[in-house]
Amino acid sequence: MAEMDKLASGAAPGTALPRATSLLDRLSPLPYGWDMLDDFGIDTFAKQIVGPVLTQARANDRRGRLLGDGINFASQDYLSLACHPQIQAAAVEAIARYGVHSAGSPALMGNTTLSVELEQRLASFLGMRSCSLFPTGWGAGYGAIRTLVRATDHVVIDHLSHACLWEGARNATRNVHSFAHLSLKGLEEHLVRIRQQDPSGGILVVTESLFSMDADSPDLQAHQELAKGHNATLLVDMAHDLGSMGPTGLGALETQGMQGKIDVVMGSFSKTFAANGGFVACNEPGLKLAIRFGCGPHTFTNAMSPVQAAVVLKALDIVQSPEGQVRRHCLLDNALHLRKALAGTGHTVLGLPSAVVPVVVGGIAHSRLLTRFMLAGGMLVNLIEHPAVPRDASRLRLQIMADHTHAQIDRLVAVLAEAGRQAGDELARINEARPEGEALR
Repeated sequence: MAEMDKLASGAAPGTALPRATSLLDRLSPLPYGWDMLDDFGIDTFAKQIVGPVLTQARANDRRGRLLGDGINFASQDYLSLACHPQIQAAAVEAIARYGVHSAGSPALMGNTTLSVELEQRLASFLGMRSCSLFPTGWGAGYGAIRTLVRATDHVVIDHLSHACLWEGARNATRNVHSFAHLSLKGLEEHLVRIRQQDPSGGILVVTESLFSMDADSPDLQAHQELAKGHNATLLVDMAHDLGSMGPTGLGALETQGMQGKIDVVMGSFSKTFAANGGFVACNEPGLKLAIRFGCGPHTFTNAMSPVQAAVVLKALDIVQSPEGQVRRHCLLDNALHLRKALAGTGHTVLGLPSAVVPVVVGGIAHSRLLTRFMLAGGMLVNLIEHPAVPRDASRLRLQIMADHTHAQIDRLVAVLAEAGRQAGDELARINEARPEGEALR
């Protein structure tokens, strides 16, 4: 019982790393702690999918043991393109024509005619003059900031921005200023203060068009106007809504009338375009050259493979086609159906209708137990907990696909209700054995 208390509360044995001189000795307790989490059924991370990414899937746990078959709300395949026959055919054709490897840096001979075509297609789609590809979306966000920002410059960043953006900012300059999530007042206060103290310094404002933790969007026009008014540059990460939202797939930029009007946009292909990789696009062609010849995650790594480029090109064809419109409609319909069903059962659902549906499920102990019962009930879901979110606001980040059915969604809501009851009962049983005033949540 004592071990279960520690595990459920978040204090897993072995996860508080010791102060050791040897760097590797510091890590030696980790397997013990994580394996105990797994033994109690509350290690919900690092699942392995067995077979294709579909709405019905089979998964193993972190140690390779079968979790079972379940309805998949844990994969980022928003338009259900990962197994689309046209996508698969494009990959096979690219292998036949180009092989599987770029075999070089984009600064040397790693580009292919496919990657060059993709850069041109994306620039046109986004309404920008130039675009640069990266082999990962993480590298695109990190690399864009490291390329733009010098040590004496400033980064003003939304508190909930992605880790790649935060790491890029912190590694570019010591002058990193965080503003409260979506707060235009907070952003403006930082810009006014910085300009008063440093009239000639560069400033990069960083936000996202759709935040994956809370599924909400900023006022992009207001952000751009504030940036321009203080001679700052705005960078917007479009990872989660590009291709999957908006009449033509341009996400919040389209619905807010800002396509082609943001200083710099970047994104990832891993959510909607069925491939690894990312991009940075801008109306200043000099940024493309700066990235090509002086950006670590671009210049000093292999270029995107021809297979990835072919897959994204075909996915972009679908996104821009009538089929893409149908898939976006199905995705939005599924998101609305799920949000309505969850609200009807008393759950707190955050944000706007999108492929990301965050459901607040409480403290660490309750949420870990709930997730265990969700998995046992045949639902493949992801738990997001502290420090990614506040300690008492863990959430299931449910991820909708265009190919989900209403029946699958209704089953998820039913299992969630039952898992919530089971988690509550289990937590009450654990707390009965604890001293008064030390209840887990």
